[in-house]
Amino acid sequence: MIFQDILNEKHQTLQPEFDKLLGLCEQNQTHYGDLLLVHQNGFYHPEVHTWDNIPEKLSPYVMGPGNEGHSEQTHHDFIGRYIKENIQVQSSKDYLDSVKYDSNRINHIQELENAEAYSIQQEMLIYLKIWESDAFIKSFYQLAKIANAEPYDWHFKIKENPSDNNATGSRGEIIRNLIRNRFKTILPKLYNSFKISYKSQVRNAIAHSQYCALGRYISLNNYDATSKYNILPSVAYDDWIDMFHETIVIYSSYNRMLTALLNHYHNIAAINNNLFEIRINRVDPIVSTEYRQIQYDPMFKNWR
Repeated sequence: MIFQDILNEKHQTLQPEFDKLLGLCEQNQTHYGDLLLVHQNGFYHPEVHTWDNIPEKLSPYVMGPGNEGHSEQTHHDFIGRYIKENIQVQSSKDYLDSVKYDSNRINHIQELENAEAYSIQQEMLIYLKIWESDAFIKSFYQLAKIANAEPYDWHFKIKENPSDNNATGSRGEIIRNLIRNRFKTILPKLYNSFKISYKSQVRNAIAHSQYCALGRYISLNNYDATSKYNILPSVAYDDWIDMFHETIVIYSSYNRMLTALLNHYHNIAAINNNLFEIRINRVDPIVSTEYRQIQYDPMFKNWR
């Protein structure tokens, strides 16, 4: 269940933090094209070397949505529709009051709890769509680097199996150590927002169906008191409401920032003959720095 009042409250807290993030990135980027690369998804694509159906030799350093970008758009459409169709007019306080124990309303309360459990399982799908998203994780990883005055990483790669030694890290490692923890001193409210919303144990329990609904609690079957991360025996529905709404606000603020970047570089292109320079930190074929001019198409709002 999505409550407009909770979203509004969290947006008021987080939107200024995202404005600060964008400001830090603009101020600290080590090349003025790095933020554009975040929006345009610059990446290393070595498969280019295997293409033998074209005469010219192409660079493995490319820009564009790629598979993860098209995937992100698919999930973005789903998430947007779900939110639009499930926003609650009723205030969160009124709803929580309605599910408090009352011996005279046991049957009605049970109906509300059953409906809530059903909606939470739909929200779990959205939670996974966001926190498992390659594009979402990659963008925040790059933003954290740029905000900390580090260059855009063309060779970012999520670890998909234990033998993937050239990867940046697993999804959980990247979210915790290379995104969230890097915001701790420069953007403490955003750091805290990630702490509230991202729980690897909850994500894993959802992904592997290791949970059950008991009363107004999500009981987590992957609880392990000896584990470093799986320390939650359960999550109260009230806590889930907080986690899920925090996640949605992070996600929507992130998408607003991408739109702001699109408009920003659209305006810059207009005064530079639709040309712009980007920097590529190469390792293929040798370690070197390349500067490349790219062109903007104002009609379709894309770069090439």
